[in-house]
Amino acid sequence: MSFTDKQEALVNSSWESFKQNLPQYSVLFYTIILEKAPAAKGMFSFLKDSAGVQYSPTLQAHAEKVFGLVRDSAVQLRTKGVVVLGDATLGAIHIQKGVAGPHFVVVKEALLKTIKEVVGDKWSDELSIAWEVAYDELATTIKKAMS
Repeated sequence: MSFTDKQEALVNSSWESFKQNLPQYSVLFYTIILEKAPAAKGMFSFLKDSAGVQYSPTLQAHAEKVFGLVRDSAVQLRTKGVVVLGDATLGAIHIQKGVAGPHFVVVKEALLKTIKEVVGDKWSDELSIAWEVAYDELATTIKKAMS
């Protein structure tokens, strides 16, 4: 199955909506992660010494990077049919932070819940699948870089 123009457009438009309120959605994203996996707090330098998820420029920048990587994956999947990491250090960074397979599942769930909140009544199975496919391909590529 190839990634379609429509799937890329769905990811792009919801990515733009995400960026319009980046501070709020960044906090929501990490709040969902920590609700599901409280122990993951120590993996994020901008969270490990805080009382909870609070806005910070570092938190926002990291959320923007995560969602941006998924959006870039959607573009790559449509244009090339494959995801290639632009940052060769991502595998090593994930290893250093202690990221394991289950963490990718938690991040995927948080990403989808955040996008659902972002788009509101525009949420659809088609939109969810587009983000899921792009995320899954990115996660697979990062896991390969970790091995």
